Amino acid sequence: MITLDAAMASRMAGIALGHVTLEYPHKLDHVMTSDADAQTPRALHPIFFGSFDWHSCVHGWWTLLTVRRLFPDIPEAAAIDELAQSSFTAAKVEVERAYLDHPSSRGFERPYGWAWLLYLHLEASRHDCNWAGDLEPLARAFAARWRDYLSVMTYPIRVGTHFNTAFALTLSLEWAEAFDPGLADLIRRSAHEWYGNDRDCQAWEPGGDEFLSSALTEALCMARVDAAGFPTWFAEFLPRAAHREPVSLFTPAIVSDRSDGKIAHLDGTNLSRAWCWRSIAPLLPADDAAVARETATQHLETALPHIAGDYMGEHWLASFALLALLSPGSD
Repeated sequence: MITLDAAMASRMAGIALGHVTLEYPHKLDHVMTSDADAQTPRALHPIFFGSFDWHSCVHGWWTLLTVRRLFPDIPEAAAIDELAQSSFTAAKVEVERAYLDHPSSRGFERPYGWAWLLYLHLEASRHDCNWAGDLEPLARAFAARWRDYLSVMTYPIRVGTHFNTAFALTLSLEWAEAFDPGLADLIRRSAHEWYGNDRDCQAWEPGGDEFLSSALTEALCMARVDAAGFPTWFAEFLPRAAHREPVSLFTPAIVSDRSDGKIAHLDGTNLSRAWCWRSIAPLLPADDAAVARETATQHLETALPHIAGDYMGEHWLASFALLALLSPGSD
């Protein structure tokens, strides 16, 4: 079993420190309504202006804080502390929060960035610093958006990219259980309504630019919202899992060109599958669990060597590797 150690944590910290304050190149999620809206990433987002895009910067920060907490003696710890202290200030958070007040920002980073911001705030709350307190207004703003969105969202989005509903619900639920029980209940109800009756998943994946397994992300979501009922649900959702079918879910994706940002997403497919398989394995019957763990290891071994090397993957892949390495079935 591949595990997270201090050397790997240090490597991930170095990767993330190399991009969370790297402003360019940058891909903005920004609607302009006049010339006044033409501003730089740093002016629009004084905290999350690096890492090629806003959401990657958010989960780059999650990577930094997580490895800082788990491995406090890594050489990068002091640099993480210093950068976080200068970045997570009330004034800068207010600029990030005020951006959401723009009428054209209703769909900003929905739902992927929302979930990652909540997950970052949850991690910040585990540190003996003021970071969580300063970030909380931004987290609460996204939680309010979740409540509004779930009240009008008729159907889930199942694609394996940033719009995937199950992925965002999974991360957000963990935050909500700690900070907003009402939102946690709403997430559970929504997940059961959307996914509770899914049967015999055909798993037509991966798509050519996807970084999430639509099938396994849904399975992980159901495991998180109802661990007790999950084995019964999974047996009907993937009834041939012990026989490694559908084959696509047990076969690592091929990444033909890591300099192409969309094709490089497929390294994320392999890492996210490893995260999902590892996470659900402890809830499965013995035969399914063994297959899940073996498949997770195969996917992780395929993708882990490529979390750095080309910026199209380097600006985000370490976060997904960390999710997999910290999953409940990793020990």
